[in-house]
Amino acid sequence: MVDFIDQNIVDIREKIRSAAKRSGLDPAEIKLMGVSKTQPIEYMLSAAAKLDMFGENRVQEAADKRLKWPSEDKTPWHLIGHLQRNKARKALEVFDLIETVDSLDLARMLDRILAETDDHGFPIYIEINMSGELTKSGAVPQEAASLLERVMRYCPRLSVEGLMTIGPNTDDSGEIRKAFEGLRLLRDNLRLFSGLSLYDLSMGMSSDYEIAIEEGSTIVRIGTGIFGSRPKLQS
Repeated sequence: MVDFIDQNIVDIREKIRSAAKRSGLDPAEIKLMGVSKTQPIEYMLSAAAKLDMFGENRVQEAADKRLKWPSEDKTPWHLIGHLQRNKARKALEVFDLIETVDSLDLARMLDRILAETDDHGFPIYIEINMSGELTKSGAVPQEAASLLERVMRYCPRLSVEGLMTIGPNTDDSGEIRKAFEGLRLLRDNLRLFSGLSLYDLSMGMSSDYEIAIEEGSTIVRIGTGIFGSRPKLQS
């Protein structure tokens, strides 16, 4: 029933290898995320051993799935959707990493919650809006350095480990490449002043992940390319 998922992952892994080699990158350094929003848990279980992580957009949906998830499976879960502050506490309970921190207010709220249990080192990425599209979340690139500096200063329980972006909504491969290249160059500049490695660049989805890899992505977020058409979320 789910053999197509296995084959899709094999095909995507091969395309990842090819894209990495075109840019002189090590394919082993590029992680494959299965974006599993609205997908049945049976599909996720069949894919878990072949993926590096899952990505979920909605906190409550992920929380419901994790209640049914086998405790012996340690595949990391990342939050890749916009995080509302009233869901911050639940997000810290459900996810292993939050990719969509885009403001100091949100970062400080996460840090305050972590302080209640004296937890340290919770990993996050800072989301950057490289396309400038108003429909997308993320800090603007011009404010990234200031945001990173303030998160480092005021949020000691958070560990900024990378950057995340969503490619522009266009078929123009040149515009897509420009956005991904821009995130890589921004990351390189942020490294200089922060002293952080900011190793991970989470960029590239089903339609543009090969371009993202060519521009230095370390995590590609693939949903329909792995699981097929996305079912409607049951209310």
